[in-house]
Amino acid sequence: MSALRQAIDQSWPPFVLVAGLLLVGAVAASDGLFEAAGSRLARLPGGGPVLFGTLMALTCGVTVVLNLDTAVVFLTPVVLHAARRRQMGETALLYGTVFLVNASSLLLPGSNLTNLIVQGSRPVSGAAFAARMAPAWGAAVVVTVAVVAWWWRADLRTPEPGPIEVTRWRLGTGAVGVVGATFAVLVPSRPAVPALVVGIACVAAQRALRRLPLRVAWRAVNPPLLAGLFVVAAAVGALGREVGSLGHLTSTTGPWTTAWIGVAAACLVNNLPAAALLSSHAVAHGRALLIGLDLGPNLAVSGSLSAVLWLRVARAEGAAVSIRRYSAIGAVIVPLSVSAAIAAGGLR
Repeated sequence: MSALRQAIDQSWPPFVLVAGLLLVGAVAASDGLFEAAGSRLARLPGGGPVLFGTLMALTCGVTVVLNLDTAVVFLTPVVLHAARRRQMGETALLYGTVFLVNASSLLLPGSNLTNLIVQGSRPVSGAAFAARMAPAWGAAVVVTVAVVAWWWRADLRTPEPGPIEVTRWRLGTGAVGVVGATFAVLVPSRPAVPALVVGIACVAAQRALRRLPLRVAWRAVNPPLLAGLFVVAAAVGALGREVGSLGHLTSTTGPWTTAWIGVAAACLVNNLPAAALLSSHAVAHGRALLIGLDLGPNLAVSGSLSAVLWLRVARAEGAAVSIRRYSAIGAVIVPLSVSAAIAAGGLR
């Protein structure tokens, strides 16, 4: 029972945090924040490379502040909408979004549940975490964007935009919620409860204005899915504590081995339970483990919740997505991005 209790104590804050951030994301979406950003970016002068770069920058920013699951759920329709308005190929933007949210999620604890699970026993402020992870994050983002842009370079050959209608958004609860969520993930060393409070307050305010049906907020958070993943993560974390050989896999390994153990575990069992298992005991190279756990899911759709959500949202929007194609380009992106992140992070 002691092992299970320790695993639960380690696992619950990340899931509470992501629930709060998803609520903020739902409110921001109901205010038209994301769609308006996409329509304004679609009007930017310049061809496909400019649109691709600006939409990837938007994806990166939303991921860092509001979590990768929030970004992939609410921005996948935005990038598809922008590509279709500009009459350009949508594949680069579509796959770039899912690969980039994983790469971008290295920067802040709240950007990815795995960061919080691994850091659970040693909580630090978001600013301190970012200072340590920034070089690896920057390298992973640059490599990911470069590979996607080169792979689907034909999509980026598009003419200057014609007249495009701008989608309007409300300056209200959604914007306030984004600011509050940013503060919650950057300042406190334990951001879970503050972020949840911000999310609940935003939903309550939006409900009072009759702008957000409860079913929309419920669908955005998907409590049954989060609860199921929490149970699996806690169970695997307890197993790692009880079976010493499992929990100690990353206790003595070097940074390169640790990162690739993270990649393999994420692809085999999903990066959330993998994080609980591999951090159930002291990790010799925590940053390397996060690099593997956060970037590894770009090799397999089943490796992260964000990729599963992306697949569901993209198909609902009528996009042609392929699990085989995802893994084919992931087989190029993952080795390059993991190697670049470890080298840039100064991990030896």
